Amino acid sequence: MTLDTDAIRALVEGEHGDPFAVLGPHRVQTALGPAVAVRAMMPGAAAVRVLPAGASPTPMERLHPAGLFETVLPDRREPFAYRLEVTRDGHVAEIDDPYRFPSLLSDFDRHLMAQGTHYRAHERLGAHHVVLDGVAGVAFSVWAPSARRVSVVGDFNGWDGRSHPMRLHPANGIWEIFVPGLGEGERYKFEIRGHSAEPLALKSDPYAFAFEAETPRTASVVANLDEFWWSDEAWLAARARRHPLHEPVSIYEVHLGSWRRVPEQRNRPLTYRESAGALAHYAREMGVAHVELLAITEHAFAGSWGY
Repeated sequence: MTLDTDAIRALVEGEHGDPFAVLGPHRVQTALGPAVAVRAMMPGAAAVRVLPAGASPTPMERLHPAGLFETVLPDRREPFAYRLEVTRDGHVAEIDDPYRFPSLLSDFDRHLMAQGTHYRAHERLGAHHVVLDGVAGVAFSVWAPSARRVSVVGDFNGWDGRSHPMRLHPANGIWEIFVPGLGEGERYKFEIRGHSAEPLALKSDPYAFAFEAETPRTASVVANLDEFWWSDEAWLAARARRHPLHEPVSIYEVHLGSWRRVPEQRNRPLTYRESAGALAHYAREMGVAHVELLAITEHAFAGSWGY
Protein backbone atom coordinates (compact mmCIF):
# COMPACT_ATOMS: atom_id res chain seq x y z
CA MET A 1 0.00 0.00 0.00
CA THR A 2 1.42 3.38 -1.04
CA LEU A 3 -1.24 5.66 0.54
CA ASP A 4 -1.30 6.91 4.11
CA THR A 5 -4.38 6.51 6.28
CA ASP A 6 -5.30 10.23 6.09
CA ALA A 7 -5.47 10.15 2.29
CA ILE A 8 -7.55 6.95 2.36
CA ARG A 9 -9.97 8.42 4.90
CA ALA A 10 -10.37 11.62 2.89
CA LEU A 11 -11.12 9.70 -0.32
CA VAL A 12 -13.69 7.31 1.13
CA GLU A 13 -15.44 10.09 3.06
CA GLY A 14 -15.55 12.37 0.01
CA GLU A 15 -13.38 15.06 1.59
CA HIS A 16 -10.22 14.94 -0.53
CA GLY A 17 -9.69 18.30 -2.22
CA ASP A 18 -7.15 17.06 -4.80
CA PRO A 19 -8.27 13.61 -6.02
CA PHE A 20 -6.13 13.72 -9.19
CA ALA A 21 -3.05 13.78 -6.97
CA VAL A 22 -4.07 10.36 -5.60
CA LEU A 23 -6.36 8.53 -8.04
CA GLY A 24 -5.32 7.25 -11.45
CA PRO A 25 -1.71 6.36 -12.41
CA HIS A 26 1.19 7.79 -10.38
CA ARG A 27 4.92 7.17 -10.22
CA VAL A 28 5.96 5.60 -6.91
CA GLN A 29 9.17 4.35 -5.37
CA THR A 30 9.13 0.77 -4.05
CA ALA A 31 11.74 -1.43 -2.40
CA LEU A 32 12.44 -2.86 -5.86
CA GLY A 33 12.76 0.53 -7.52
CA PRO A 34 10.51 2.89 -9.51
CA ALA A 35 7.02 1.70 -10.40
CA VAL A 36 3.55 3.00 -11.27
CA ALA A 37 0.63 2.73 -8.85
CA VAL A 38 -2.93 2.82 -10.18
CA ARG A 39 -5.72 3.72 -7.77
CA ALA A 40 -9.48 3.81 -8.27
CA MET A 41 -12.44 4.75 -6.09
CA MET A 42 -15.26 2.35 -7.01
CA PRO A 43 -18.03 2.35 -4.36
CA GLY A 44 -19.93 -0.93 -4.36
CA ALA A 45 -17.41 -2.80 -6.52
CA ALA A 46 -16.58 -6.39 -5.59
CA ALA A 47 -13.38 -6.49 -7.66
CA VAL A 48 -11.40 -4.26 -10.03
CA ARG A 49 -8.66 -5.16 -12.51
CA VAL A 50 -6.35 -2.92 -14.55
CA LEU A 51 -6.38 -3.74 -18.27
CA PRO A 52 -3.22 -2.26 -19.83
CA ALA A 53 -3.23 -1.97 -23.62
CA GLY A 54 -1.55 -5.09 -25.05
CA ALA A 55 -0.75 -6.61 -21.65
CA SER A 56 -2.27 -9.05 -19.18
CA PRO A 57 -4.89 -7.85 -16.64
CA THR A 58 -3.67 -6.99 -13.15
CA PRO A 59 -5.97 -7.44 -10.11
CA MET A 60 -6.25 -4.47 -7.75
CA GLU A 61 -6.04 -4.73 -3.97
CA ARG A 62 -8.93 -3.37 -1.89
CA LEU A 63 -7.52 -0.70 0.44
CA HIS A 64 -10.84 0.14 2.10
CA PRO A 65 -14.26 -1.57 2.29
CA ALA A 66 -15.89 1.56 0.84
CA GLY A 67 -14.38 0.71 -2.55
CA LEU A 68 -10.85 2.14 -2.77
CA PHE A 69 -8.55 -0.08 -4.87
CA GLU A 70 -4.86 0.00 -5.75
CA THR A 71 -2.27 -1.99 -7.66
CA VAL A 72 1.45 -1.36 -8.12
CA LEU A 73 3.05 -2.29 -11.45
CA PRO A 74 6.82 -2.69 -10.99
CA ASP A 75 7.37 -3.18 -14.73
CA ARG A 76 6.10 0.35 -15.47
CA ARG A 77 8.06 3.59 -15.13
CA GLU A 78 5.60 6.10 -16.66
CA PRO A 79 1.79 6.50 -16.58
CA PHE A 80 0.22 4.51 -19.41
CA ALA A 81 -3.07 3.92 -21.24
CA TYR A 82 -5.37 1.36 -19.63
CA ARG A 83 -8.98 0.51 -18.87
CA LEU A 84 -10.59 -0.81 -15.71
CA GLU A 85 -12.60 -4.01 -15.41
CA VAL A 86 -15.15 -3.51 -12.63
CA THR A 87 -17.24 -6.28 -11.08
CA ARG A 88 -20.32 -4.90 -9.33
CA ASP A 89 -23.57 -6.67 -8.36
CA GLY A 90 -22.53 -9.72 -10.33
CA HIS A 91 -21.98 -7.74 -13.55
CA VAL A 92 -18.60 -7.13 -15.21
CA ALA A 93 -18.00 -3.93 -17.18
CA GLU A 94 -14.97 -2.31 -18.78
CA ILE A 95 -14.60 1.45 -18.36
CA ASP A 96 -12.00 4.13 -19.01
CA ASP A 97 -10.56 5.66 -15.86
CA PRO A 98 -11.35 9.43 -15.70
CA TYR A 99 -8.25 9.98 -13.57
CA ARG A 100 -5.79 8.98 -16.29
CA PHE A 101 -6.78 11.90 -18.54
CA PRO A 102 -5.17 15.38 -18.50
CA SER A 103 -6.92 18.70 -17.97
CA LEU A 104 -8.97 20.03 -20.88
CA LEU A 105 -8.52 23.68 -19.88
CA SER A 106 -5.55 25.38 -21.49
CA ASP A 107 -3.25 27.73 -19.58
CA PHE A 108 -4.77 30.60 -21.57
CA ASP A 109 -8.33 29.54 -20.64
CA ARG A 110 -7.40 29.44 -16.96
CA HIS A 111 -5.63 32.80 -17.20
CA LEU A 112 -8.66 34.50 -18.78
CA MET A 113 -11.06 32.95 -16.28
CA ALA A 114 -8.93 34.13 -13.38
CA GLN A 115 -9.04 37.64 -14.87
CA GLY A 116 -12.76 37.45 -15.51
CA THR A 117 -12.19 38.25 -19.20
CA HIS A 118 -13.02 34.91 -20.83
CA TYR A 119 -15.79 36.09 -23.14
CA ARG A 120 -16.61 32.58 -24.37
CA ALA A 121 -16.74 30.91 -20.99
CA HIS A 122 -19.82 28.93 -22.07
CA GLU A 123 -17.54 26.95 -24.38
CA ARG A 124 -15.45 25.78 -21.42
CA LEU A 125 -17.78 25.71 -18.41
CA GLY A 126 -20.77 23.39 -18.20
CA ALA A 127 -20.96 19.98 -19.91
CA HIS A 128 -19.47 19.42 -23.37
CA HIS A 129 -19.07 16.39 -25.64
CA VAL A 130 -15.38 15.85 -26.36
CA VAL A 131 -13.04 13.15 -27.63
CA LEU A 132 -9.83 12.90 -25.59
CA ASP A 133 -7.02 10.52 -26.55
CA GLY A 134 -9.48 8.76 -28.85
CA VAL A 135 -12.06 8.26 -26.09
CA ALA A 136 -15.48 9.95 -26.29
CA GLY A 137 -17.14 11.36 -23.20
CA VAL A 138 -18.32 14.52 -21.48
CA ALA A 139 -16.14 17.23 -19.95
CA PHE A 140 -17.68 18.92 -16.90
CA SER A 141 -16.45 22.26 -15.50
CA VAL A 142 -17.85 24.59 -12.85
CA TRP A 143 -16.66 27.68 -10.98
CA ALA A 144 -16.82 27.14 -7.20
CA PRO A 145 -13.90 29.03 -5.61
CA SER A 146 -15.04 28.58 -2.00
CA ALA A 147 -15.67 24.83 -2.20
CA ARG A 148 -13.54 22.28 -0.41
CA ARG A 149 -14.55 19.49 -2.80
CA VAL A 150 -16.79 19.30 -5.89
CA SER A 151 -18.01 16.13 -7.61
CA VAL A 152 -20.18 15.56 -10.64
CA VAL A 153 -23.03 13.18 -9.80
CA GLY A 154 -25.80 11.63 -11.85
CA ASP A 155 -27.50 8.41 -12.86
CA PHE A 156 -24.17 7.21 -14.28
CA ASN A 157 -22.61 6.96 -10.79
CA GLY A 158 -25.63 6.46 -8.54
CA TRP A 159 -25.49 10.11 -7.46
CA ASP A 160 -22.51 9.18 -5.27
CA GLY A 161 -20.09 12.10 -4.85
CA ARG A 162 -17.22 9.76 -3.98
CA SER A 163 -17.16 8.34 -7.51
CA HIS A 164 -16.15 11.42 -9.55
CA PRO A 165 -14.54 14.16 -7.43
CA MET A 166 -13.22 16.87 -9.73
CA ARG A 167 -9.84 18.49 -10.35
CA LEU A 168 -9.36 21.96 -8.81
CA HIS A 169 -7.44 24.79 -10.47
CA PRO A 170 -6.66 26.87 -7.35
CA ALA A 171 -5.72 30.06 -9.21
CA ASN A 172 -9.26 30.58 -10.53
CA GLY A 173 -11.58 28.30 -8.58
CA ILE A 174 -12.50 26.10 -11.57
CA TRP A 175 -13.27 22.42 -10.96
CA GLU A 176 -13.27 20.01 -13.91
CA ILE A 177 -13.34 16.34 -14.89
CA PHE A 178 -13.66 14.31 -18.10
CA VAL A 179 -16.01 11.33 -17.69
CA PRO A 180 -15.52 8.82 -20.53
CA GLY A 181 -18.46 6.99 -22.04
CA LEU A 182 -21.17 9.55 -21.30
CA GLY A 183 -23.41 10.99 -23.98
CA GLU A 184 -26.42 13.17 -24.64
CA GLY A 185 -29.34 12.93 -22.26
CA GLU A 186 -27.38 12.17 -19.08
CA ARG A 187 -28.83 13.85 -15.97
CA TYR A 188 -26.31 15.45 -13.62
CA LYS A 189 -25.66 17.96 -10.85
CA PHE A 190 -22.63 19.19 -8.94
CA GLU A 191 -22.23 17.96 -5.36
CA ILE A 192 -20.42 20.64 -3.39
CA ARG A 193 -18.76 20.33 0.01
CA GLY A 194 -17.96 23.70 1.57
CA HIS A 195 -15.59 24.66 4.35
CA SER A 196 -18.39 25.11 6.89
CA ALA A 197 -20.41 22.46 8.70
CA GLU A 198 -23.31 22.92 6.27
CA PRO A 199 -24.62 19.72 4.63
CA LEU A 200 -23.65 18.74 1.11
CA ALA A 201 -25.23 20.89 -1.58
CA LEU A 202 -26.53 19.53 -4.89
CA LYS A 203 -26.46 22.31 -7.48
CA SER A 204 -27.74 22.51 -11.05
CA ASP A 205 -25.20 23.59 -13.65
CA PRO A 206 -25.52 27.34 -14.41
CA TYR A 207 -23.97 26.72 -17.85
CA ALA A 208 -26.10 23.69 -18.75
CA PHE A 209 -27.63 23.60 -22.24
CA ALA A 210 -30.70 21.67 -21.00
CA PHE A 211 -32.62 20.88 -17.82
CA GLU A 212 -35.31 18.48 -16.71
CA ALA A 213 -38.58 20.07 -17.71
CA GLU A 214 -40.91 18.74 -15.02
CA THR A 215 -40.94 20.45 -11.62
CA PRO A 216 -39.80 19.49 -8.99
CA ARG A 217 -37.14 17.61 -10.98
CA THR A 218 -34.26 20.06 -11.38
CA ALA A 219 -31.26 18.13 -12.74
CA SER A 220 -29.15 19.51 -15.56
CA VAL A 221 -29.06 17.42 -18.75
CA VAL A 222 -26.14 16.85 -21.12
CA ALA A 223 -27.09 18.25 -24.53
CA ASN A 224 -25.21 18.70 -27.80
CA LEU A 225 -25.95 21.90 -29.69
CA ASP A 226 -23.38 21.37 -32.44
CA GLU A 227 -25.91 19.81 -34.83
CA PHE A 228 -28.45 22.65 -34.57
CA TRP A 229 -28.66 24.70 -37.77
CA TRP A 230 -30.13 28.18 -37.75
CA SER A 231 -32.40 29.16 -40.64
CA ASP A 232 -32.75 32.91 -40.16
CA GLU A 233 -30.29 34.12 -42.80
CA ALA A 234 -32.94 36.08 -44.71
CA TRP A 235 -34.16 37.85 -41.56
CA LEU A 236 -30.61 38.75 -40.51
CA ALA A 237 -29.88 40.13 -43.98
CA ALA A 238 -33.06 42.26 -43.87
CA ARG A 239 -32.19 43.53 -40.38
CA ALA A 240 -28.79 44.70 -41.60
CA ARG A 241 -30.47 46.96 -44.16
CA ARG A 242 -32.71 48.70 -41.64
CA HIS A 243 -31.96 51.84 -39.58
CA PRO A 244 -33.38 51.07 -36.13
CA LEU A 245 -32.45 54.46 -34.62
CA HIS A 246 -34.79 56.16 -37.10
CA GLU A 247 -37.73 53.79 -36.65
CA PRO A 248 -40.52 53.87 -34.02
CA VAL A 249 -40.26 51.42 -31.11
CA SER A 250 -43.15 49.64 -29.43
CA ILE A 251 -42.06 46.63 -27.36
CA TYR A 252 -44.33 43.77 -26.28
CA GLU A 253 -42.78 41.63 -23.50
CA VAL A 254 -44.10 38.07 -23.45
CA HIS A 255 -43.49 34.83 -21.58
CA LEU A 256 -44.23 32.11 -24.14
CA GLY A 257 -44.84 29.44 -21.52
CA SER A 258 -47.90 31.25 -20.19
CA TRP A 259 -48.93 33.61 -23.04
CA ARG A 260 -51.43 31.28 -24.67
CA ARG A 261 -52.61 27.75 -23.93
CA VAL A 262 -54.65 24.94 -25.48
CA PRO A 263 -57.60 24.32 -23.07
CA GLU A 264 -58.83 21.19 -24.85
CA GLN A 265 -55.40 19.55 -24.37
CA ARG A 266 -55.07 19.81 -20.59
CA ASN A 267 -54.36 23.53 -20.86
CA ARG A 268 -50.88 22.94 -22.25
CA PRO A 269 -48.76 25.88 -23.45
CA LEU A 270 -48.11 26.35 -27.14
CA THR A 271 -44.97 24.92 -28.68
CA TYR A 272 -42.42 27.32 -30.16
CA ARG A 273 -43.64 26.66 -33.70
CA GLU A 274 -47.28 27.11 -32.67
CA SER A 275 -46.39 30.36 -30.91
CA ALA A 276 -44.50 31.79 -33.90
CA GLY A 277 -47.47 32.39 -36.19
CA ALA A 278 -49.95 33.27 -33.44
CA LEU A 279 -47.60 35.77 -31.78
CA ALA A 280 -46.61 37.40 -35.08
CA HIS A 281 -50.29 37.85 -36.01
CA TYR A 282 -51.11 39.26 -32.56
CA ALA A 283 -48.16 41.69 -32.58
CA ARG A 284 -49.07 42.98 -36.05
CA GLU A 285 -52.71 43.39 -34.98
CA MET A 286 -51.66 45.36 -31.91
CA GLY A 287 -49.24 47.58 -33.85
CA VAL A 288 -46.18 46.25 -31.98
CA ALA A 289 -42.77 46.84 -33.59
CA HIS A 290 -40.65 44.61 -31.37
CA VAL A 291 -41.23 41.50 -29.23
CA GLU A 292 -39.12 40.80 -26.15
CA LEU A 293 -39.16 37.18 -24.99
CA LEU A 294 -38.62 36.09 -21.41
CA ALA A 295 -36.38 33.06 -20.82
CA ILE A 296 -36.72 30.88 -23.90
CA THR A 297 -33.80 28.77 -22.69
CA GLU A 298 -34.50 25.79 -20.45
CA HIS A 299 -34.13 26.44 -16.73
CA ALA A 300 -34.77 24.43 -13.62
CA PHE A 301 -37.96 26.09 -12.30
CA ALA A 302 -40.63 26.95 -14.85
CA GLY A 303 -42.67 28.88 -12.26
CA SER A 304 -39.98 31.56 -12.11
CA TRP A 305 -40.62 32.53 -15.76
CA GLY A 306 -36.84 32.69 -16.06
CA TYR A 307 -36.30 35.68 -13.79
